[in-house]
Amino acid sequence: MSTRSISRRYLPRGLFGRSLLIIVTPMVLLQAAVSYLLFDRQWESVTTRMARGVSAQISMIMTTYRSVGPDQFVKDLPNLTDASFGMRGALLPNTHIPDTESPAYDALKQVFVRELSSRIGRPVWIDAYSLPDDVDIRVQLDSSVIRFVVERKRVVSTNTHIWVLWISAGGIILLSVAILFLRNQIRPIERLADAAEAFGKGRDVPDFHPTGATEVRRAALAFLDMRERISRFVQQRTDMLAGVSHDLRTPLTRIKLELAMMGESAEAQALKADIAEMEHMLDEYLAFARGQGGEPAADTDIGQLLRDIATNAGRKAEGQGVSKAVDVKLAGDLVMQVRPNAMRRCLTNLVDNALRYGNRAELTAAEKGNAVEIVVDDDGPGIPADKREEVFRPFYRLEGGRTLASGNVGLGLAIARDIARGHGGDVTLSDSRFGGLRAVVRLPV
Repeated sequence: MSTRSISRRYLPRGLFGRSLLIIVTPMVLLQAAVSYLLFDRQWESVTTRMARGVSAQISMIMTTYRSVGPDQFVKDLPNLTDASFGMRGALLPNTHIPDTESPAYDALKQVFVRELSSRIGRPVWIDAYSLPDDVDIRVQLDSSVIRFVVERKRVVSTNTHIWVLWISAGGIILLSVAILFLRNQIRPIERLADAAEAFGKGRDVPDFHPTGATEVRRAALAFLDMRERISRFVQQRTDMLAGVSHDLRTPLTRIKLELAMMGESAEAQALKADIAEMEHMLDEYLAFARGQGGEPAADTDIGQLLRDIATNAGRKAEGQGVSKAVDVKLAGDLVMQVRPNAMRRCLTNLVDNALRYGNRAELTAAEKGNAVEIVVDDDGPGIPADKREEVFRPFYRLEGGRTLASGNVGLGLAIARDIARGHGGDVTLSDSRFGGLRAVVRLPV
């Protein structure tokens, strides 16, 4: 596994997590280094000095043993190792020190086992673990053992950890302050990301204002300018095509009036059909222009929307004298923020497309992950796999049935995808389980 793969897999993905890691890592390394230097080096140094003091006292007691003899030494030992000195001594006759290695810290072994042995010329054994508050030091004599029980605080440094605790507490306080300030610096970036994501889903963000550091404010101002330009462009596109549609409807209306006065004839019927087709084309052009503009997002019941679309599609088919089946299957209650009329137009186009070339359509909706998927299946002839992206191009029509005569202008799928992408989603095509075409609308929650 490469270094890049490891970093992508284990390092935080968010800016706050990565920034926090940049702060925490040096601080932890510094704390570890300081703790090692203080707790290990300082502890070892202080412990060695303290142990040498006790070692000197034991050496003096052993000198007394050599000078007064065993009998007198036994009498004097309580005075030599009075409890006020933090040491208690006892003579253990007819015993030997354990032949195992001394269970003690390296610093104590160096002082007592090595230095004390060289000073008094006797074997020494030390146990620093068995007694909770004392250290057991034993010196081998000819046929007996002198046992010294020394208070641990006289031999081992017991307050070095306090320094480490203070340093750790200071580090935690500094880290908490850093997290607090870092969170305040990251929050404007998160708000900017949320605003951009909401705008990408077609939702208004009226309460967004640039805050934070200078660079973040610049990015926020650039986003607001971009949002304004995009909104202005969409509105201008809608107004332009609406104006064109209105201008073209005026002469078409005059032509329809003149045809109505001409009476019924084959030529008049043909002209009326052409005018109806032109009006249909104008409606499609205007719907395409309105794909992303004008309507605010609102909480919408997707299930009810699909049921309404299915009902309207069935009535439309009955009005045309044909029998078309439209089924709706829902997985739970699905309510999300969309532009209701735009989403109705998107799904209606897909359902109309399914019923135009098939005899049945099935609408299913379910929440998958962080998105809602709406699927439209039909039993029509479908679309070849290599043409499924091209059909989303405006005014693109497949040969063989998808002509102007079939009522298709070549904008239905383009409008559907335009609306879905205006909500931050997309429309994709695949094979239906009925043998026809499947259209999947995926909308982020």
